[in-house]
Amino acid sequence: MKTLNQTMTFILAGGAGSRLSPLTSNRSKPSVPFGGSYRIIDFTLTNCLHSGLHKILVLTQYKSHSLNKHLRDGWSIFNPELGTYITPVPAQMNSGDDWYKGTADAIYQNLNLLERSNSQYVLILSGDHIYRMDYAAMLESHLKTAADVTIACMEVPVEDAKAFGVVVTKEDGQIIAFEEKPQAPTTLPNNPDKALASMGLYIFSAELLTEVLRDDHINNDSGHDFGKDILPLLIEDKNVKAYTFGDTQGRVSQDRYWRDVGTIDAYYQANMDLLEPLPQLDIYQKDWTIRSYQPQSPPARTTSGNSGSDGSLVNSILASGVVISGGHVRHSILFQNIHIEDNAVIANSIIFGDVHVGAGAMLRNCIVDKNVKIPDGERIGYDEAQDRKRFTISEHGIVVVPKDYVFT
Repeated sequence: MKTLNQTMTFILAGGAGSRLSPLTSNRSKPSVPFGGSYRIIDFTLTNCLHSGLHKILVLTQYKSHSLNKHLRDGWSIFNPELGTYITPVPAQMNSGDDWYKGTADAIYQNLNLLERSNSQYVLILSGDHIYRMDYAAMLESHLKTAADVTIACMEVPVEDAKAFGVVVTKEDGQIIAFEEKPQAPTTLPNNPDKALASMGLYIFSAELLTEVLRDDHINNDSGHDFGKDILPLLIEDKNVKAYTFGDTQGRVSQDRYWRDVGTIDAYYQANMDLLEPLPQLDIYQKDWTIRSYQPQSPPARTTSGNSGSDGSLVNSILASGVVISGGHVRHSILFQNIHIEDNAVIANSIIFGDVHVGAGAMLRNCIVDKNVKIPDGERIGYDEAQDRKRFTISEHGIVVVPKDYVFT
């Protein structure tokens, strides 16, 4: 589709992700590891890759070194001389003395890059959601409906809708109202238990986007946010359409799985979803493979420990370089280069790369960040009072051991 070459994609990847702390203490939210082999941003970038969108600017700001390194190592796959690129763009105070003040301001401060590209359309994405989606199908819908703006939406339970922007539409999909995190969301006409929530994915014409962002910039009363400030105004006098996620097949089978992994519990559950017998998000689907940087590590293996106990593995995901030496792993996700010693037990947990779990240690319902050496016999996830003295514990009881933590 010719329009793909005329589309600039902005990925918003500068948020602090404070609700995901301490996993975001040393990295931005989009660069948090996910699913044993990936980073969160890999899902958005993969969607762009398979959708045929190859002009991508990743707007970074908060603790971006890890993200920049990941983009360099895993996503240097295009040739700028051919007009294709994935380029990280740090906040540079292009329009004043401020860092990005909101999602709309982040795009505004980089309008020079949009103008230089001569693109006719702009796709605005978030770099911190887990899902698969063919953006080309959404762009085709945008053109077919002659929309000024298209917003990707999905049906969610009413209680969940309180945490999102909720759209109200006519029968033809035209949006007539936008409710930002409403306490009483407007429900679907045919289903009082569900509402239509914005996914934070937008398509604009480049001309309209430039115009509205410049107007917004000089509005001192604006918070410079798409959901709160830009979209409610456009709905009043522009043709703003809803594109319902999952309605159009496109080139990827529609599993209708989309998760905002903005909290520890949401992040943990999205990882655990991958361990279901028939996961809603199938990362093994061959026609929409998730790309990422893969370090050069030896294959994973299990072996007997010093006591003669055989290592065991039940319903878990293992990355390369994992060695289970007589330990036992159940319903867990292990990233690269982890060593599990004799009779250690790991259950319902997520272990990031380069972690060593000592003999007889017991871990359950926890997330262990990178570069941690867990002593022999250590217990995590069994004594809440003791864990709370040392670690962060989520609302639902997930214990988080931070990166480089040293046991004393």
